[in-house]
Amino acid sequence: MLISTRERRARLGVRHRLAVKAGTPEEVAAAVVALHGTDPATVFLSAGARLLAPGPEPVERALYAEHTLVRMTGMRRTVFVVPAELVPVVHHSTMPAIARRERASMLKAFGPGGWDEARFKDIEASVLRILAEAGDQTAAELGVLEPRLREQVRVAVGKPYEGVVSVGSRLLPLMAMDGLLVRRARVSGTWVSGTHYWALAQEPAARAAHEARAELVARWLAAFGPGTEADLKWWTGWTLKDVRGALAGTGAVAVELDGGGTGYVLPDDLPRDREAGEPWAALLPALDPTPMGWQERDWYLPGEHRAELFDRSGNVGPTVWWDGRVVGGWAQRRDGEIVWRLLEDVGTDAKAAIEREAALLASWIGEVRVTPRFRTPLERALSAP
Repeated sequence: MLISTRERRARLGVRHRLAVKAGTPEEVAAAVVALHGTDPATVFLSAGARLLAPGPEPVERALYAEHTLVRMTGMRRTVFVVPAELVPVVHHSTMPAIARRERASMLKAFGPGGWDEARFKDIEASVLRILAEAGDQTAAELGVLEPRLREQVRVAVGKPYEGVVSVGSRLLPLMAMDGLLVRRARVSGTWVSGTHYWALAQEPAARAAHEARAELVARWLAAFGPGTEADLKWWTGWTLKDVRGALAGTGAVAVELDGGGTGYVLPDDLPRDREAGEPWAALLPALDPTPMGWQERDWYLPGEHRAELFDRSGNVGPTVWWDGRVVGGWAQRRDGEIVWRLLEDVGTDAKAAIEREAALLASWIGEVRVTPRFRTPLERALSAP
């Protein structure tokens, strides 16, 4: 059975809440499985692009007051914001392997300086006691209460990337990967600030790894399907064996894709036309979960646009969308103006819709200035004075 590019674009618009807006940030996060959180601004901008009433307040409430959204390290060792109920699934499907690799890397890097597993474990126990007794703390505050976190170690000696790092900069994120700590409310500043408190994490409910992987793939297929094995391997960071095992666990059905190739959908998710609706426009931020959701992107992102919209490491920048495909990019200038540029002709109706989205974005961003953590050629050109 064939699923056409037209059908895939229609699914994207509806399921990712771009054609039909959501009422809450929790609905947004669930619709795309997880919001990218490496750049703090992305979480708010991605949610804003999908909310009926966009703004930072509902996202802050979900993250910092109600804790219905949780920031955690997940697939591909990337920071995500996920619905609270999905934390055990992401953790048990993915994090033990990543944490083991990260701990081995840390021991290898710090070993020449006399650091061993017992020493790190002693500091971890101390951090947990401090947070249990004193409550949430910033990394700087923890460094005062546990001075060993501030110790500096020279790593990769003699290599081009030789440098000095603190113990805390490696150990605290590792403890979060192990499910011991969680990043809570930001300390100060606006919603683009990356400074936060560390808090004790609630132990993730027990899940068998293969069951967690199957559930995560089922959620991904519901949001992003049809997708290929290569898409899933890239998005999860798992081995191909684990991807295939998880697909089998969902009962996924193989379908043919436009242009050749095999994709997968859930058994009850075969093609239908009713998802297609009115054309829609969107301004999505750098690292938004929609363009980052697939490895094979030709069906929504023309190859000739990529050099303008990606940095050298493969991170997508701010994108302009029209009816299920990327047609340009956008940026914010120092004076706050939202500017955009089309990379192809989309017609007057599309331009008017994109202009309305840009005006809406400017209205709720207000005085905040957003500079993507990973700069792309078109974003740099548009944001230049």
